[in-house]
Amino acid sequence: MKLSFWGAARVVTGSCHRLTACGKNVLIDCGLQQGGDVYNNNELFFDSTAIDAVCVTHAHTDHSGRLPLLVKNGYKGPIYATRATCDLLKIMLLDSARIQESDAQWKAKKNKRSGDPTEDALYTVQDATDTLALLVPVSYGDHVELFQGIATDWYDAGHLLGSAAIRFTVTEGDETRTVTFSGDIGNVDKPIIRDPQPVPASDYVVMESTYGDRLHETGEDVPEDLSEIIDRTLARGGNVVIPSFAVGRTQELLYHIREMKARGLVKSNPNFTVYVDSPLALEATQIYDGDLTGYADEETVELLRNGFKPISFPGLKLSRTSQESMALNTDPTPKVIIASSGMCEAGRIRHHLKHNLWRPECSIVFVGYQSEGTMGRQLLDGLTSIKLFGEKIAVRAEICSFKFMSSHADKNGLLHWLEMQGQKPQKVFIVHGEETAALSFCETLQGLGYEAEVPLFESEYSLMDGACLAKGRDFPRDKEKKAGFVSEVFRRLLAAVERLTGIANGYKQGANRDVARFADEVEELCRRWEK
Repeated sequence: MKLSFWGAARVVTGSCHRLTACGKNVLIDCGLQQGGDVYNNNELFFDSTAIDAVCVTHAHTDHSGRLPLLVKNGYKGPIYATRATCDLLKIMLLDSARIQESDAQWKAKKNKRSGDPTEDALYTVQDATDTLALLVPVSYGDHVELFQGIATDWYDAGHLLGSAAIRFTVTEGDETRTVTFSGDIGNVDKPIIRDPQPVPASDYVVMESTYGDRLHETGEDVPEDLSEIIDRTLARGGNVVIPSFAVGRTQELLYHIREMKARGLVKSNPNFTVYVDSPLALEATQIYDGDLTGYADEETVELLRNGFKPISFPGLKLSRTSQESMALNTDPTPKVIIASSGMCEAGRIRHHLKHNLWRPECSIVFVGYQSEGTMGRQLLDGLTSIKLFGEKIAVRAEICSFKFMSSHADKNGLLHWLEMQGQKPQKVFIVHGEETAALSFCETLQGLGYEAEVPLFESEYSLMDGACLAKGRDFPRDKEKKAGFVSEVFRRLLAAVERLTGIANGYKQGANRDVARFADEVEELCRRWEK
């Protein structure tokens, strides 16, 4: 029996792990790589037909987004997930497939003009439809026998509606081992969903480390803190643009804005309009408004029983068509726009950034984690201009990082989740975190007496004794080969060069003596640093 790490190894996205035992291969998650984490254009590097079963921790794309590709490549077995996760996957995978097809069509037109070969979509709507037919819903607390000798138990991870930590019990002959996959561990005291449930002790734990090197800033009153940003932006006549994950984060935002309006916290414009501009978010919101028994916290369940809609309020508008979306950018009325994707890598949010980033009266508010290499991370890192749809856009809007809404546990939350298991595991494998965060959390655990390790991509470990069977390698990123993918420090250098160019342009009408001296100093600088 062994464990293989095929994704989210020293990176955040693309979660994918394989458990091999009893002659069977079980895949835990099959997520899409995003931002700077993309390798081999997201193609799977293993034989899909060799997989016997799949268990999905939750519906977020970085954990589920390559399931249709797995099916496209020949997988025909069951895909286990909680009922709420299955409901969300039914809308998310179809939406992802439509994006894949649309992107492929756009690239085909572009490549035709340039003479480059065309590329097929990563997967199609039909592939996603075939995937949905394989879903097998389970519930929290279920004990599910996947195969003889391989069983699973499911626990609420408190991260997203339906998110689960999955505990495997594996028996070969006289040997039994247990291994828990945390999925994404939720923050506590979040609206709608419950706090993470305790999971019984296991021999091995595979756990995330997104915020393994830091603590969350604690906002005592999220609606009040968020209202301050909205209030000052609307008061100066600007739009508040919020890139948000369509599933989970958007619904949490609506919950807080409903309370904000009920308490009258936005003084400059108490009747402000909120537009949700994401077809996927609209479909997900309907699921959040449905039967949440067994998934939502007691307060939310009670509200729903009484007929109250916790994420509905006056002034909430839903943009379904592309025409409605485009109209938002011609309407001069100050408003709040919530659109996906949350990391600004695709979707309608990029159009809203194009029309609002250059306006100093507007605000762009990030309410979720931004992976390295994504447009969202670049904006947070202070980029002064950005290219959207082939056009250079100046960044003059107020860029806000609202850190009080994370759906991931911070360092202390991760430790608490592990401590709830009571007995220390034989080994903790740390995944789903940027390398610095994962290594830092590993060091923290080792200091507390845990046996902990940060596995490499394609590494393998025995579940008999925890020994490393294959060391693996550093995760290879496609974008590191491209000039467009740069580190934060290199972006500072590019910004300095841009500033220097601007200064040089100011000397077009300068005295020859000053221009010559300026040129000499720049040339000397070039000679000093030229490789």
